[in-house]
Amino acid sequence: MSHQDRHPLLDSIQPLLEAIGASTVSSPDALPSDIPLEFEGDVIAAVRLPKLHGALDRLIESVEVEIGGRLADMSREDKQRAVRLLDERGAFTLRRAVEDLADAMGVSRITVYNYLNAIHR
Repeated sequence: MSHQDRHPLLDSIQPLLEAIGASTVSSPDALPSDIPLEFEGDVIAAVRLPKLHGALDRLIESVEVEIGGRLADMSREDKQRAVRLLDERGAFTLRRAVEDLADAMGVSRITVYNYLNAIHR
């Protein structure tokens, strides 16, 4: 589908899709797991959600963009804010999230657990 033939709804949701790592596929290529996009009764495309592989990296990247810097370079306060945002977004339901986040921040796992404990108090 050329850009001129592309439905305006797809252009409208493109920033959302990029933020969550999803993509659109044409209706004939849609899988049962894809989410159909309907407009005025017609399915114009489908949304394909990203695989879980790489989910933590995508979450970290979105938090870095939101806060405005790499985790390793952030102040203590910004690292605590990053942990809060990641917790709100479900990052710690992923296997090895604490360890991987600690590595990305340049802190110990204990530090990440302390930040999480402070949030949940």
